[in-house]
Amino acid sequence: MSKAGSASKVKISTFDDLFGADSNVAGSGEQVTEVALSDLYEFKGHPFKVLDDDKMKETVESIKNYGVLMPGIARPRAEGGYEIIAGHRRKHGCELAGLSTMPVFIRNYTDDEATVIMVDTNIQREDILPSEKAKAYAMKYEAMKHQGKKGKGNSLDEVGEAAGESGKTVQRYIWLARLSDELLELVDKKKLGLVQGVDISFLSEEAQQWVEVVIEDSGVNVSTTQSAKLKEYGKKGELTMPMVKLILTEEKPKERKFTMKADRLSKYFPEDFSEDEIENVIYGLLEEWQNKQ
Repeated sequence: MSKAGSASKVKISTFDDLFGADSNVAGSGEQVTEVALSDLYEFKGHPFKVLDDDKMKETVESIKNYGVLMPGIARPRAEGGYEIIAGHRRKHGCELAGLSTMPVFIRNYTDDEATVIMVDTNIQREDILPSEKAKAYAMKYEAMKHQGKKGKGNSLDEVGEAAGESGKTVQRYIWLARLSDELLELVDKKKLGLVQGVDISFLSEEAQQWVEVVIEDSGVNVSTTQSAKLKEYGKKGELTMPMVKLILTEEKPKERKFTMKADRLSKYFPEDFSEDEIENVIYGLLEEWQNKQ
């Protein structure tokens, strides 16, 4: 695959794409409203974390020096105030900068419309955690099903379109969203692999608790062979706590280890591709190759 070929799969949505051709642009005639920060509420089930990291420090400095350059988007709440659709990090930046209001566009979006926009305005960030992406894709997929949207391709492909990810990749993340918060945190910390996490996502809530307890107590690293066994026994309804412990603490068979040199891979991908994006493309190509065998 050429670098241009990889890059062509990434569709960077413009504000026109996300919000309509006559919105969020100078001269559109849409009114920007200064809303008290105390009247702005987090989007229900918002999957993206707002952290006090270096990027937030940069956001705060920008707000102090130039104000909020891009207004947020919010919708009226039945209980009063407004629900933020886009602008959670900007709101927090305003709070840290000592401001009391933030400029927003107020829109009367439905729940499903608001969910799709909320996800699409965040999913293109480079620093998204697996748990954030998993929950976001699951939310967007459900919203699109409610809307009954049918596009040119598979609906899963449409879910991943804003981030340039295939339907197969989206499906893996949606499965991952079924993991408990504790196991998702292990995935975020790279103590549990994505492939293993997907296998374990097929287990019941109780069985997932067993897995989490064994991992935490013994500090084991789950192999793909072990996660596949857990999934197999889970589907049969034969999994028990002792069996989980036996599977995860048994001596691991030697697995083939394969590494790829970064300098050889780099010529096939744009410089701004993250490790996760490169991995997803490789997995997708391998799956296509396997299906042709």
